[in-house]
Amino acid sequence: MERKIRKAAVLGSGVMGAGIAAHLANVGIPVYLLDIVPRELTEEESKKGLTLADAAVRNRIAQAGKDRLLKEKPAPLYDKQYIERITVGNFEDHLSLLAEVDWIIEVVVENLAIKQKVFAMIEEVRQPGTIVSSNTSGVSINEMSEGRSEEFRKHFLGTHFFNPPRYLKLLEIIPGTDTDPAIVDFMMQFGERVLGKGTVLCKDTPNFIANRIGTYGLQVSIQEMVKAGLGVDEVDALTGPVIGRPKSATFRTLDVVGLDTYVHVANNVKNKSSDEEEKAVFEIPDFVLQMVERRWIGQKAGQGFFKQIKTAQGKEIHAIDTATLEYRPSVKAKFPSLDAAKTAKALPEKLKALVYGKDKGSEFVWNVFKKVLLYAADKTYEIADDIVAVDQAMKWGFGWELGPFETWDAIGVEKSVARMREEGERIPALVEELLASGKTSFYQKQEGRLSVFSIGGKYKEVESKKEKINLAALKEQGKLIKKNAGAALIDLGDGVACLEFTSPNNALGMDVLQMANFAAEEVKKNYLGLVIGNQGKNFCVGLNLAMALMEAQDENWFELDMLVTNFHKAARAIRYMHRPVVAAPFGMTLGGGVEVSYLADRVQASAETYLGLVEVGVGLLPGGGGTKEMLFRAMENVPQGGTVPVDPFPFVARAFETIAMAKVSTSGHEAINLGYLRPTDRISVNPDHLLYDAKQLVLEMDRAGYTPPVPRKVRVIGDTGYATLRQNVYAMKKSGYISDHDELIASKIAYVLSGGNLPAGTEVTEDYILELEKQAFLELIKTPKSQQRMQHMLTKNKPLRN
Repeated sequence: MERKIRKAAVLGSGVMGAGIAAHLANVGIPVYLLDIVPRELTEEESKKGLTLADAAVRNRIAQAGKDRLLKEKPAPLYDKQYIERITVGNFEDHLSLLAEVDWIIEVVVENLAIKQKVFAMIEEVRQPGTIVSSNTSGVSINEMSEGRSEEFRKHFLGTHFFNPPRYLKLLEIIPGTDTDPAIVDFMMQFGERVLGKGTVLCKDTPNFIANRIGTYGLQVSIQEMVKAGLGVDEVDALTGPVIGRPKSATFRTLDVVGLDTYVHVANNVKNKSSDEEEKAVFEIPDFVLQMVERRWIGQKAGQGFFKQIKTAQGKEIHAIDTATLEYRPSVKAKFPSLDAAKTAKALPEKLKALVYGKDKGSEFVWNVFKKVLLYAADKTYEIADDIVAVDQAMKWGFGWELGPFETWDAIGVEKSVARMREEGERIPALVEELLASGKTSFYQKQEGRLSVFSIGGKYKEVESKKEKINLAALKEQGKLIKKNAGAALIDLGDGVACLEFTSPNNALGMDVLQMANFAAEEVKKNYLGLVIGNQGKNFCVGLNLAMALMEAQDENWFELDMLVTNFHKAARAIRYMHRPVVAAPFGMTLGGGVEVSYLADRVQASAETYLGLVEVGVGLLPGGGGTKEMLFRAMENVPQGGTVPVDPFPFVARAFETIAMAKVSTSGHEAINLGYLRPTDRISVNPDHLLYDAKQLVLEMDRAGYTPPVPRKVRVIGDTGYATLRQNVYAMKKSGYISDHDELIASKIAYVLSGGNLPAGTEVTEDYILELEKQAFLELIKTPKSQQRMQHMLTKNKPLRN
């Protein structure tokens, strides 16, 4: 019988426990969230006359964890209504519920004795075959399961989520000595396919993979900072995006994690290591211990390595001086190597500029890189099965753009090792074996297929799962059909093509429209269907704003008219090409990105898709069919066939509010609630599977006997509906909520959604609404205030309220 997880239980409702419960709820799994019973009443409970016997008191701790999920930012839930999938309880009254579940996850305090006690309780009630796991970040899996039955140990393993569980991709799977390999395989697959994670198999060693390497890197960074006499702000400038790391870099990351948590994780390695050299690296510096003692432990305490200070000029971020433990204004890092790295285009060039520079900043980066790379190479086969697992763990858990071995390839293995030898470093056997074999990189690529060096001196092909379509690899394999400066058409196989955007930020310009027209003709002749998708940072941020502003400032109204007309023409070609089309949005999908999604018959969206028609922010309205489509979708929702006709005005008013307030969804699921997606559209939890899922949907539609859409008509709310919407806009203006220009933009949106100066109930075509939309767009872009908003967005990257 195929194993399935239909229901789960999370034991421990702290930040991680509640976060894991939320993510299980996100993917449709009902979950029990249990915690300890309080031993004392709160003041509020006493005032209400409650006693320690009342359920509200006994479940208080778990309930608080659940309630917190609705307040946290970023939101742990895809949709707030999913919180109903979480049922709270406590360890004393509700432990028997564990007999109902398929997976029990322990997320209590990181204390071996306490965890062992919890597992003893679990074993008394769990059904044979139920998977039990610990979310520990470093406690030994084998030690935790000591004293448990063979059947329990067979189904026991570590499942280490990273915080926050919804957003961080890594899920470390750590089997114990007695864990059934079939259970390990199942959890690896379940984590990837159902939870949407990047699953990495780890060995039962201190801190597993990501925290072992990551904490080592943080410790080395602190020690090298002290040696070099640098400030925490300077180190963050050197260890952030410029080297392919998150914006939080080193010390902002520690502030987010919490210095208390960090010290615990570092001590875990120090206390379990038998290597004196390794122990020394994990020794916590005195100034960090003093900060923890003072409770300056980071973001949750209001101060850590950084502190927000109120001054006469406003709020400023001050950095701690680690020598005096006093805060000072942040300084800008100034190193020639840093400047050179910032001007370099590709990450390998940025890394080389920093690592091989000739100043204090580059010396710091080299010393950190050198030690982390040597450590990773030395420990890889102790903590993992291969170097791929190490690289993936660091990318998925710590947000590194390149893992340690990918980094080594980027800076040059031969060159860097030669320098390491000169500096008296011991080179690990893995690296010596690589160079002795005559090879100069850990990874090799041939015809888009990646292979990796392993012990024994051979390269092994990196497993490529069918669900992980890689557009860059397909191009290398000769699957490119055609490309231009802003887009490409790629053969995905099985008769499906992919229209990929490749312009900066995947913005829409004439080159993209030209490729869309070509794609429509090519797919109609030679393919079963089309996916619109890409693998950039974001799906599409909309119109090429700089181009549009330039045309407006030059008063090239004809060119702007043609731009909108050509967008409509390309949209029509895609929409009615007699082949199924599926859009695969992800990340930021704004303005024209939403309108591109509207070209498709169906949408296969990533769970992490932030859709929004945000044109109001730049003084415009959606002009590529977005306003029109929101109207038609609103009218689709009006109930039909009843004895009393339903007034369509509230449905149109909701669409108006969504556009006028530039609402952006916080997930693909919420986009359905906002009307950007339909309930029939689908969501992919794992972003790596998005294009594959979209392709399968195209094939599914083809097999079902695809019928192309026909042009639609709609009955508009007309001049009376427009008057009501205008009245609401005027009231907001009089109340001071919106400016004169906001009023103008909102009025244009209302005019288009109402159908213009027509009697209510008049039936109109899509083309009619599109023409209204285009004229409104062109009228707005001619106004100086809209152009000011566009300019402000381009220069400041935030909306201007004028």
